[in-house]
This record gives sequence, C-alpha cells and structure tokens, in this order.
Amino acid sequence: MVSPGAGLSVVAIVGPTAVGKSGVADRLAARLSSEVLSCDAMQIYRGMDIGTAKMAPDECTAPLRLVDIVEPGVAYSAALYQADARAHVERLLGEGRLPVFCGGTGLYLKAALDEMEIIHHSNYIRWMEEARIAYMDEMDFPSGELEDDRRAGYQELAERIGEKELHALLAERDPESAAVIHPHNVRRVIRALEMHDDGVSYAQQKSQFSVPREHYHALWFGLTRNREVLYERINLRVDVMFEQGLVDEVRGLMDQGLGDALTSMQAIGYKEIIDAFNGVTSMDEARELIKMRSRRYAKRQLSWFKRDDRIAWFDMDECTIDEVVADILHRIEAA
Repeated sequence: MVSPGAGLSVVAIVGPTAVGKSGVADRLAARLSSEVLSCDAMQIYRGMDIGTAKMAPDECTAPLRLVDIVEPGVAYSAALYQADARAHVERLLGEGRLPVFCGGTGLYLKAALDEMEIIHHSNYIRWMEEARIAYMDEMDFPSGELEDDRRAGYQELAERIGEKELHALLAERDPESAAVIHPHNVRRVIRALEMHDDGVSYAQQKSQFSVPREHYHALWFGLTRNREVLYERINLRVDVMFEQGLVDEVRGLMDQGLGDALTSMQAIGYKEIIDAFNGVTSMDEARELIKMRSRRYAKRQLSWFKRDDRIAWFDMDECTIDEVVADILHRIEAA
C-alpha cells in the first residue's frame, strides 16, 4: 500500500466525458486499498445508469461511492454534494485511506475540495454556474432552464430604459456586483439582478473562482486526448448506449411519471429521447443530438479544468492506464 505524504488528503481524477477517467480512478483506488468517490451530477440518480455511463458493480475493482444516492425526482445541489462527499472523505481519512475523486462535474469537485460557502437553494447551483462562466470569458451563459418570466421582465426593462439605467438599478441594489460588470454587458447585469433577487451576490460568487482556497490538500490529475479521438470515443459511447437499452431506460423513467421538467431529466441523453417520444424529433435525430451535445459538453469541461493550474495532465493517447496509475502513485509518495 502506498503511503501518501503528510498533509495529503485527497486525489482527484478529472477530465472530459469519455476520456477514460473511471478506469484510471478505479485502478488507482484499488492500488491504494481505498474507494472512488464519484463526482458526476447525473450519476447520483438511481435508475439513470446507461445514459450516465455509470460503471456497473461487477466492473469495479474498488468500491464506488456517491452514485445512486437519490431518486431522479429529488432536488440535489452542490451544497448537498459538499456535505455528502466530505462525510466520505472524513470516513476514509479516519480509516487511514486516501480518497480518490473521479468525475467531470467541476462545480461539485470544487465544492467538495475547496473552501466554498454554498447553500441548498433551488436556484443556487445555477447561479454558481453562471458566476463560474462569467470568470471564464470565452464561454457563454447557459440558456434553456434559466429562462423564466423574471428574466423576460428584466430584458424588457433593459429595452425600455437602456443599458446605463439598468446598470444603475443594479448599482442601487448590489453595488459590489455592479462594480465588476460593465454597463454594456446587459446579459450579465440581468444575471446579477436575478441572483440578487434570490439573495445571492454575483460578485461574491464570482470571486470564489478566481483564487482557489483548499479545504483539503489534494493532488489533481487531468486526463485528455486528441480532440478527434475524444469525439470519436463520444460518438461510439452514444451508439453503445443505444445498443444497451438507453431508449428503454428513458421510457421506464417516463412511465414513473418523470418528465423533462426535472433537472435529472434535462441530462444529455435523456432530454433528447424524451423529445423523440413526444414527436419533437425522430429517434435518429435524437441520437445525433446526443452525440453533438456530448461533444460540446466535453469542450466545456476541458475549458473549466484547463483554468486550474493545480492539475497535472496526462495524454491518454500516449499513456496506458497502468502507466498513468504508476506515475500518480509515485507523485503521491513524493507529496
């Protein structure tokens, strides 16, 4: 068994979807006689197995935790994940074992491993995501589920009074946030107003992504591949999901009364098939949409993780799983 250096509390394996994280994390945890703590915002849901690429129990060498912990109809958040994940970390550390995190949900990882003050609020995880995206200038704010009557109201107000007056309204309500948003950025001003309405400060949340403060001393390792290779792996994975029964899995969830209004059912691979069932698209079109959106998601994941200088990267096109695990074990011993 490898003995980590003093003060090291956690190892994290991160990267885009389909890059090969699960295989590395499972083998590493087995070598450490430890457990894998999943960090996937969709694998937490029971019954969502095929579409989330969840490892089956008989595929795992090491125990896999933080999967299948809530029903798809239950609200979950970064705040709840933080509490759940840290409970497992403290248990494993108390047993003298080094936890191995694995996943691509960057916000959840940051909530678990860094100092972040978060609350379990219906809109909070979405506001955290928007603050994070604001920090990453090359990315756009998400659309879709965030669109509501309140946003439409602020957009109409902006058209009526102009961007300068809208920014002045933000300055009156939340001067700290107004100070970090240019008046011309109407979209971001509206986000900050929405966040303020929910009791969340845009500026304060944005600041949490600029300089990480560790809650646990962790070694972070990222996996990457050539883009074309990664995209082909994603396409193949989607085809395999369909062969394994993804359509029947989604149908079964719908038969339980779970519709696309739920956050869980907005996951890539589920929403598209629900749309096909509802006649919005054909099933063949749904398959292609899943591939396209999965590739875009992988690109966003890489953008998130590449901003974190703590991450040491491995090119999985150039390394085997055993080589990566051996390198990580060496770094753990040297930590």
